[in-house]
Amino acid sequence: MKIAIDAGHGKNTPGKRTPDNSLHEWEFNSGVVTKLINKLNTCENVSILRTDDPTGKTDVSLKSRTDKANKWGADVFYSQHGNAAYSSWNSANGLETFVYTSWPKDSLAFAKVVQEYVVKATGLRDRGVKAKDLHVLRETNMTAILQEGPFMSNKEEAELLKSEEFREKYAEAVFQAFVSHFKLKIKEVSKAIVKDESKVEKKISFYTGGYSGDSLVKIHNFLIQKGYYYKPMRNDGGSLSFEIGQFTEGSPKAKEMENFLKSINAWYQIR
Repeated sequence: MKIAIDAGHGKNTPGKRTPDNSLHEWEFNSGVVTKLINKLNTCENVSILRTDDPTGKTDVSLKSRTDKANKWGADVFYSQHGNAAYSSWNSANGLETFVYTSWPKDSLAFAKVVQEYVVKATGLRDRGVKAKDLHVLRETNMTAILQEGPFMSNKEEAELLKSEEFREKYAEAVFQAFVSHFKLKIKEVSKAIVKDESKVEKKISFYTGGYSGDSLVKIHNFLIQKGYYYKPMRNDGGSLSFEIGQFTEGSPKAKEMENFLKSINAWYQIR
């Protein structure tokens, strides 16, 4: 199954922030999306494409996002947002999920499950599933929904949006909705661990650096395509380094990451 995941907007998109500027909407969107991708990667036969810029520096155009998903042949498109009502503090609250105005049957069915799970997990007001003429719902050629989280313009809900614990809870709820609706199967833990408790899976990360120009574009595009978590760091000379992962040592994804780094003659360390 091919799943396109989208964190709405970019970190510095004008207006997309709390009235006191203490939180930018993308910070919540990306926080949930990153956790969701990591969870979905534990499922069998699932491929992930992230359509926004994981660094948040660029607010990728809506057309580029839907074009990527369509060209890739995604089976489902999920866009995460934080809600807002006007630019000042107010009492608007709760969660809602959107489908396109034609009320597509598959999208509506999925939206209902996601809405049920996030409301149950958070205890916040259920604003229901609604239809709206939004680009990412209109121009995608697959099951597509846009999920609106708590309101940035509500002081109490804004504090939830800032919380890592809340973002984890939210991502887990959306993940469980994916698992339930699409009948996803979690990869089995190796049964060998039962026979030999000393064989514990080791988690590794890749540290690689010195990127600029074409090499920077190559690794950036690869990480976005695969949906892997990464943390960019600017070096003194202006080039970029990355912390990538975590991966299970010896897993197909770890080998794929290492083979890619070798293919572009990159310097890297495994830690």
